[in-house]
Amino acid sequence: MDGKTDYAAIRAEALAMKPWLVEVRRSLHQIPEPGNEERETADYLCRKLTELHIPFERRGTAIVALVKGARPGRVVGLRADIDALPLQEPDGLPFASTHKGYMHACGHDVHMATALGTARYFASHEGELAGSVKFFFQPAEETTGGAEPMIMHGCLENPKVDAVIGLHVMPYLPVGKVELKHGALNGSSDYLAVTVRGKSAHAAYPETGIDAIMIAGKVLDALHSVVSRMVSPLEEAVITIGTIEGGAKNNIIADEVRMTGTIRTTNPQVRSAIAQAVTSIVTGLPRIFGGSGEVEIKPGYSALINHDWVVDRLAGVAENLLGGDAVCWKEKPSLGVEDFAFFLQKVPGAFYHLGCGSSGRDKGMAAPLHSREFMVDEDCLPIGVQVNIGLALSLIAGGEEEDNAGN
Repeated sequence: MDGKTDYAAIRAEALAMKPWLVEVRRSLHQIPEPGNEERETADYLCRKLTELHIPFERRGTAIVALVKGARPGRVVGLRADIDALPLQEPDGLPFASTHKGYMHACGHDVHMATALGTARYFASHEGELAGSVKFFFQPAEETTGGAEPMIMHGCLENPKVDAVIGLHVMPYLPVGKVELKHGALNGSSDYLAVTVRGKSAHAAYPETGIDAIMIAGKVLDALHSVVSRMVSPLEEAVITIGTIEGGAKNNIIADEVRMTGTIRTTNPQVRSAIAQAVTSIVTGLPRIFGGSGEVEIKPGYSALINHDWVVDRLAGVAENLLGGDAVCWKEKPSLGVEDFAFFLQKVPGAFYHLGCGSSGRDKGMAAPLHSREFMVDEDCLPIGVQVNIGLALSLIAGGEEEDNAGN
């Protein structure tokens, strides 16, 4: 595999793998589990890796597998998230979830199946491979974030990973298309908790108390002005307050109001500036009315920033495998989050979207992610395998100039 990539051979081998990929995906679809509790899922993945004679290590439900080429070379990592969502799947699907109240409504069954298919390909070609491919089966993408613990426990080391690949199915993209974006693809997230304190009193005598609800209204209004008046309109950012509660009775001045929300942006500098502005508002504004305010901002996922040179490689691979019209370019980033971002903070790489939608075959095919009606067109499975293989080979063959590329 040191010479020119044989895209036709990759395409043929991935397409021949489709029945196996469908079986794997459907088996995984039947056993959805929540983050860090994916024990049955991890057991299944380990059985498949064993069948493929691929060595692996397991820590809890996180799995790292390695296909080592016959000759030394660059190491590429491929990540697949493995957890599911707390949704009850509709009746009628022949391979429906057997775990009541849980469903693979975000396509992680596809992510795992395409990763296993990619592993199967490289395991059968390891004698020709000058380099290695690592596979990260990551728990808890939907909840606590399983990427950071895997990185902390050394998944990017021994052997050291030179580049990483990740994908996510997208139902708004038809099968046969991939969606790419240079730079920021997903936003960062911070948990926001605000407490406003006043002084309780009888509603008939407001002058004897300090109305926490009135103050909270002022704080809420001010928070909603942060993005519109303290952040450039050319930046992506949002502050959303999702809950608010306070007060004990209709005729009592409330002495405390609590609010929770989220802060999203794609720019680390903007993220920091928003946190400072929110803190100033919450701690300063209530004093004007004799009250006080406290704020907690808890960092969540970082923004997912693709490395442009890897995206360019990916575009070339996809065009060679799928045709020149297969690549779609995403104009704006999403403020939804994705913890593949933490892999990209450590090594170069790219995250891409794989079309899984089917026009007119079934209305469920058009349902969005995180929906009970979500379903994929399984024709996407060998396409994801093709793109993963092609990009991994391109990155393994890459020169030193990419290692030192700033992005």
